[in-house]
Amino acid sequence: MAKYNLNPQYKILTHFKLPLWKWPAVPLQAAMRTWPVKSDDKVQVITEKIPGPDGNRIPVHIMRPKGLNGNAPCFFYIHGGGFYFPSAPYHYSFAKEYAWRAGCVVVYPDYRLAPKYPYPAAAEDCWAAYCWMTENASKLGIDTTRIAVGGDSAGGDLAAVMTLMARDRKAPAKPMFQLLIYPVTDRRMGTPSAKAYRDVPVWNAALSEKMWAYYLPKVPTEHIEYASPMEAESFEGLPEAYVEVAEFDSLRDEGKAYADALEAAGVKVTRHETHGTPHGFEFLSNAPLTKATVRHRAEVLKEAFQR
Repeated sequence: MAKYNLNPQYKILTHFKLPLWKWPAVPLQAAMRTWPVKSDDKVQVITEKIPGPDGNRIPVHIMRPKGLNGNAPCFFYIHGGGFYFPSAPYHYSFAKEYAWRAGCVVVYPDYRLAPKYPYPAAAEDCWAAYCWMTENASKLGIDTTRIAVGGDSAGGDLAAVMTLMARDRKAPAKPMFQLLIYPVTDRRMGTPSAKAYRDVPVWNAALSEKMWAYYLPKVPTEHIEYASPMEAESFEGLPEAYVEVAEFDSLRDEGKAYADALEAAGVKVTRHETHGTPHGFEFLSNAPLTKATVRHRAEVLKEAFQR
């Protein structure tokens, strides 16, 4: 891995790859779901189980900074994990940090996972949670004119999908901002970075191929963009975006291509690239660059809400 000049903060990740096929999925997912999300001295967490699209129940975590009063802005945050891994503790930690730094409520759905539940389960679970959130905005203390959606990796894909669904399905409360963190956007994987980074640490193109085989075993005959948002026929009418990519990431160029497509459709885009970083670098949540990057995202979110 010496050919990848990783930031020294992340050198420990040099030989680490997520075990996407080594253990049976369902027991692994069940074990990881035991990680708790709890209130702390800054943020109160309440978990609701809401009706899902197939009669399932979707856990939705509502994170509200203590002392936040009145109708507050809302960040609908979707965790990553290749459509396969449940939330990790750092996801919960960052979500709470976004809440208190940006002064917003975070609504955080725990959607169903592949391979047991392939597409469209995750997308439709997130859409059900988004609709539940807007329908219960008064109860949740949410200002529906200030809703942002966002997520990392596969969560970035699902966040982009939420903006497409909200537009196409004519949602009464549409997101006004999207924050996409090294997002998955294109099942076709034809970019230079997808071809170059097949053995990079943490996540790489070989794992993305496995991810898509699990999540999209059959290509849908319509609305492929709800799985692979880069394939949308139009990007017009979508909200302002922040698109962040990592230097040594097989997904880097599809994130950039998605930003290009949004800009070509007249959407305002703010771009950010972290250097010396692999995909999922924030797995090391205590690294100084990780902390600085999370603070930067929260500031971007706060500024978007203030606009």
